[in-house]
Amino acid sequence: MVTGEAIAVLANPGAGRGRHRAVLPGLVRQLGDSGYDVQVLHAPTAEAAEQACHRAVADGAAALVALGGDGTVHLALQAVAGARIPFGVVPTGTGNDFAAAVGVPAEPLVAADAVAAALRDGRQRRIDLARVSDAEGRGRWFGAVLAAGFDAIVNERANRMRRPKGPRRYDLAIMLELARLRPRAYTLVLDGQTHEFPGVLVAVGNCASYGGGMRICPDADPADGLLDVVVADPLGRVTLARLKPRLRSGTHVTDPRVHSYRAREVVITAHDIVGYADGERIGPLPLRVGCVPGALRLLS
Repeated sequence: MVTGEAIAVLANPGAGRGRHRAVLPGLVRQLGDSGYDVQVLHAPTAEAAEQACHRAVADGAAALVALGGDGTVHLALQAVAGARIPFGVVPTGTGNDFAAAVGVPAEPLVAADAVAAALRDGRQRRIDLARVSDAEGRGRWFGAVLAAGFDAIVNERANRMRRPKGPRRYDLAIMLELARLRPRAYTLVLDGQTHEFPGVLVAVGNCASYGGGMRICPDADPADGLLDVVVADPLGRVTLARLKPRLRSGTHVTDPRVHSYRAREVVITAHDIVGYADGERIGPLPLRVGCVPGALRLLS
């Protein structure tokens, strides 16, 4: 049991190819110096990790800290979103898009020190989160970006593949999906206003980037109470391949075939597409996404 005198730490042993192993002892020490006991949540699966976070919050933990990447943050958000418990992030993942967007230092031990200082000083900052629901009303929180176009299709393909292992599987999935690229018929409802269009790329961002720094929604601000929506018209294989590198700088939105919107609530409908948020599988479209202002109390 994690009591109100303890800080719970969710550590992903696989994040960033095991980077957390070198960081965890220092993080525990720094948090302990804040005057709290520290309990590391050990869980063999993602489902067990999420359940452990919920138990820690229910037991009245003083704070929850995620040590890992966007996937680890995603699991922890399910427990702390909308709750009074403060949340800290120490980025050690391959992709740390949420941490970067909310100003967490990239160096893990510096981030750990910032979390410990915020605990000592009682310093918290309110951050928006997004809430996504499927057609049956099942909901998930996410912090960074929901992908519902080509990138989501690639993720779904890669998750079905058993080999090759590692990043090469994702690269192969991109090649396979580029070969069968075709526009999809989308219906997008933004704050009640309906847009119908063919497209190849749809993303809904609470934060600017996904995939380890691809700034798909470059103007997204996780403290403005709005979601940024970026869509791309039908594009050929060569054009899409040339556009993708521009995501690193966010300059793709200057292309006349790319369109940006802002809304408090977004409903996305298309056939045969599974949405992914924070890199995690959410479920088939249609999906409803709403911005929940100040849903997270960030230790910062």
